[in-house]
Amino acid sequence: MIDITARSGPYRKGLVAATERLGPEEAAVIADLEGQGLQVPQLHDVLCGGHVLVDDPQLYEDWKFAGVSYPRLSSHHHDIDKKRYPDFGMRGQVVREKLHGRTAQGTWVQMEKTPVAFGKRKLPRPSDLRHLMDYVVYRITRSNVGPWGLSRMTERRPMYLSPNLAVPTVLPPPVARSLIRTLRRIEEDDDVTAVSHDLAARFPPPDRRDLAGELGRALPGRSGRGLFGSSEVWVTETPSRTAAAVLSAPRPSPGAGAWWTGGPS
Repeated sequence: MIDITARSGPYRKGLVAATERLGPEEAAVIADLEGQGLQVPQLHDVLCGGHVLVDDPQLYEDWKFAGVSYPRLSSHHHDIDKKRYPDFGMRGQVVREKLHGRTAQGTWVQMEKTPVAFGKRKLPRPSDLRHLMDYVVYRITRSNVGPWGLSRMTERRPMYLSPNLAVPTVLPPPVARSLIRTLRRIEEDDDVTAVSHDLAARFPPPDRRDLAGELGRALPGRSGRGLFGSSEVWVTETPSRTAAAVLSAPRPSPGAGAWWTGGPS
C-alpha cells in the first residue's frame, strides 16, 4: 500500500527507503487500519500526520506492543481519563512517532514527524524543541505535521474509519415525547390500513410503554425500528421461467362435487 501511494502525491523524500525497514509493529498498525476500511488514497493523510478515529476500543489494547510502546503525554482528547487510559507512543522507520489513545467510543491514532521525550520523570531533549517547532507550523498552517508531509485531517476534522452509527444515546425529554407521539400515530395508521378491520380489532398490537426504546440498538441483536423502520422495502430478483410457466398454466375449474373427491375427512 505504501509503495502504491508513494507513486502519486507529494511526500517528503525517503519514504520508499524507510518502507524497506518497516517494523512488524508498524506494519500491524497499518494493517489494522486497512482492516477498518482504510484505502490507498487515505493512507496519504495517515502518513502525513492525519488524525484518525476508529470506533474500536480493542485497537487501543492491540497497539500497546510489549517492549516497544511507552506511555506518553499529549493534549489530544483531554476529555478522556488519562490515568485510566494513558496515551502511548511508538517509534519506527515509517511512522517516526506513532501516538494513540482512547476515545469515548474507540481509539484514535496519529503519526508525528518528530519523536518527543518529555513525559513523566523525563528531561527535555533537543528533539522536543523540534517538536515545538512542528507545533508552530501547525498553528500557522492549521495542518498536522506528520513524518512525510502535512495533513488537514486534524483532531477537529479527523478521518473517521468504520464509524459506529448505531451508538445509543439519551434523548432529551422534549424530543422523546415528540418521538413517542409520532410512533403512536404510525401504529394507529397501521391499524386503520389493515387488510381486515375485523381482524385488526381482534388482534391489537402490543401496548409498549417505551416506544422510543425500540430505536437503534436498544433491543438485543441490534433490532428495532431503525432509521428506515417505516420505509417500503422490497427485493427484486430475476423471475424464474419454471415458476412463471407453472403459475400461468391453465387449470380446470373444479366441478360441483370436486370438494368430495378426496373421500371422507
